[in-house]
Amino acid sequence: MRADDAASAGARPPAFEPLTVTVFGAGHVGLVIAAGLAELGHSVQCMDVGAARMAQLARAELPFHEPGLAELIARHGMTGRLRFTASADEAVAHGRVQFIAVGASGFESGWTDVHHVLAVARSIGERMSRELLIVSAGTVPVGTAERVHEVIVAALARRGVTLPFSVATSPTFLRQGQAVDDFLQPERIVAGADAPGALQLLKRLYAPLLQLPTPWLAMGLRDAEFTKHACNTMLAARISLMNDLALLAEQLHVDIGEVARGMASDTPMGAQGLSPGCGFGGPNLPADVRAMRRSATDSGLSLPMLDAIEQANERQKTLLPWHIIQAFDGHLAGRRIALWGLAFKPGTDSLCEAPSEAVIQALLAEGAEVVAYDPLAMPAARERYAGLPRLRFAADPFGAVVGADALAIVTDWPEFSQVDWRKVRRCMEGHRVFDGRNVCPADELVELGFSYRGVGRAVHEAPSESMAHAR
Repeated sequence: MRADDAASAGARPPAFEPLTVTVFGAGHVGLVIAAGLAELGHSVQCMDVGAARMAQLARAELPFHEPGLAELIARHGMTGRLRFTASADEAVAHGRVQFIAVGASGFESGWTDVHHVLAVARSIGERMSRELLIVSAGTVPVGTAERVHEVIVAALARRGVTLPFSVATSPTFLRQGQAVDDFLQPERIVAGADAPGALQLLKRLYAPLLQLPTPWLAMGLRDAEFTKHACNTMLAARISLMNDLALLAEQLHVDIGEVARGMASDTPMGAQGLSPGCGFGGPNLPADVRAMRRSATDSGLSLPMLDAIEQANERQKTLLPWHIIQAFDGHLAGRRIALWGLAFKPGTDSLCEAPSEAVIQALLAEGAEVVAYDPLAMPAARERYAGLPRLRFAADPFGAVVGADALAIVTDWPEFSQVDWRKVRRCMEGHRVFDGRNVCPADELVELGFSYRGVGRAVHEAPSESMAHAR
């Protein structure tokens, strides 16, 4: 089914009419969807296992950091438009629209385990008593919505019941650290269904967002599922390609920052993904690249670019520690390396496939002592790396650099670009800065006596006299 061209071209969105909505799954995606739909005016019930966990969420006590989400949950707990339950019976009875937003587990092989998704579908089929629209909202393999349909049909057959229902997919494009804004001010809404009625109901659900200049992209089920993977794979490819260009830029004495500035002015290309660094991480890009590779393999296709994306990213994660090791002639034993940034990106406390892990492991393997700091991810890091020898954590950026022989910047938190570099220089024992995100003012650092190395930029060695003056 092709996109709804009339709607995409600016036809008037439907008048807003509140709907009853159930969201299965109280993880990152599910909670943002539930709170976001309540903000739009719908009556939402969010279901997950564990009454104690649901009670915590009802008090807006979140198990993770996401700006604005706790406030949204608290507000609509007060308005009554958002409630939490551990009862599947209550959940299925509540919503005319039922979102399945439970996690699908990705593996290194690229295979995705969707048994939680299908378990929710089975639970709906075992309890539904009226016509429903079931919406798959997570990042799932192509064909998952069709499997959801089959599971519900089978559950109804076991009950000896015949009920009309539709299955749709509405993949979310939520970035951790910006997820609430991404939901309430989307760049586009992708809606996949093979029944016109399902698309119209989804359009009613999102009507307040369609008052904004938001493209409504209606398509088939498989098209929508594939769109989510394709968008993330394209972003991953752009990041890795820019990292390749940055390596070439170093050899040609080109400043990749200036190149990226020129590329960003190309309106169709945009600026996203044009910042080379020490690799990408998180729950989406690596998993989607692996899933696309697996799909290609299962289809008997050879798509070398997909292999190259993952290989380039893994290589990129090793470059920062490699440069540090080379700077000390391969002898890091007894050296203290400060590390700023543990989360896979700013705005989140998630360590999922974060480049910082590769940096830490490589430095420790060479005998270095690592002192790390991150504005949000410290609790998660302390738990994840508990007992790891020669790894310590600091309370602030300056505590991390005290007595350090070198500083490595792995996550581009805004505070790192605005830090007092004179104070950093006074705290450090050495003078080397390895900027894995190109956040530092290179000329300023050189004037203060630092030797600076970014990604895709010329290496700036500070003269010994300026180092002495800065100290």
